Amino acid sequence: MAHGNSFREFLAHLKEDGLLREVADGLSAQLEVTDKAWGKGPIFFSNVDGHKCALNMLSTRSLLARALGVPAGEMVPHLAKIGYEGQVREVNSSGFMECVCKPDLTRLPILTHFKGDGGPYITSAVVVSQWEEKINACVHRLMVLGRERLAVRLVPGRHTHQFYQSALACGQELPVAIAIGVDPLLLMAASTRVPPEKEFSYAAALRGSPVELVRLDNGVPAPHAEIVLEGYITAERAAEGPFVDITGTQDLVRQEPVIRLTKMMTREDPIYHGLLPAGGEHKMLMGVPYEPLIYKAVSKVAGVRDVILTDGGCNYFHAVVQIEKETEEDAKRAIEAAFQAHGSLKHVLVVDSDIDIYDGRDLEFAIATRM
Repeated sequence: MAHGNSFREFLAHLKEDGLLREVADGLSAQLEVTDKAWGKGPIFFSNVDGHKCALNMLSTRSLLARALGVPAGEMVPHLAKIGYEGQVREVNSSGFMECVCKPDLTRLPILTHFKGDGGPYITSAVVVSQWEEKINACVHRLMVLGRERLAVRLVPGRHTHQFYQSALACGQELPVAIAIGVDPLLLMAASTRVPPEKEFSYAAALRGSPVELVRLDNGVPAPHAEIVLEGYITAERAAEGPFVDITGTQDLVRQEPVIRLTKMMTREDPIYHGLLPAGGEHKMLMGVPYEPLIYKAVSKVAGVRDVILTDGGCNYFHAVVQIEKETEEDAKRAIEAAFQAHGSLKHVLVVDSDIDIYDGRDLEFAIATRM
């Protein structure tokens, strides 16, 4: 793929094409980075408390389509065709093993994004967990509690939470690898609802090349990344939050599990990936993975052309489905299929194939004149 197969390579391609804004001014990880990066495109800071930090890598549909190597208007049909069976292989070494040390989170430019946050948050990490022979990779927000402790938000019923409950039932801690600064398509795969244990093979299918994993000392495989933290999710609980969610409002404070870190591994000069809560990248990674699911569901009942989760609905709650209508029942069937594919939807609009679903004005005009 043109985007390369690493976070660093993707940044390099953006820079080559004049799409990466670079900021040399010294900034604090406390609020200042958010202020400078909010609403901007891809941006690279060379001095955040003395460290490198990049944000907004996938903050628009065009950037995500660029990572996939397809035009933005073809992204959803393209994703709908991709299976989950790419190649995954283990290797013996990775760039993140260049510097290995005791965990010390103060050595990373972990961002405090907004006033009122519970603390600094790691928001772009792929958390890999393993229980018995099963492996899961998922994006979890992680609140810093100290040099070697994090609070992790685990949604009940999700795979990481299931693994954690199984470990607790056996009187054990759940081993994890926390990867920061990964291949953008691996980050997307970890943000997508896929069949159990298929995150890495789906990432390989997305990028069209194998995903490589390195087995850590705690037994968990980690992908190539700028930074990898090794540790265990413990039985201890701590207050997690407040945290600004996708809607731009504060989520609840909850008692969540604590991760005890045992090792920190980084590249020689790591680039930290910051991800702004409620920003474009957050919305793209949460919303776009549902669009091909809706597309596939609607394709079973009507001639679907395209799907988009709209900006006004936080790229998550409102869908527009474009179809080739053949019968008067097609629109109703498409709406029902969309709601079944994405349980968090609140509103679905079905339009004809001559309506530009990427143009809010065209959509509103269609509502005004065709209903």
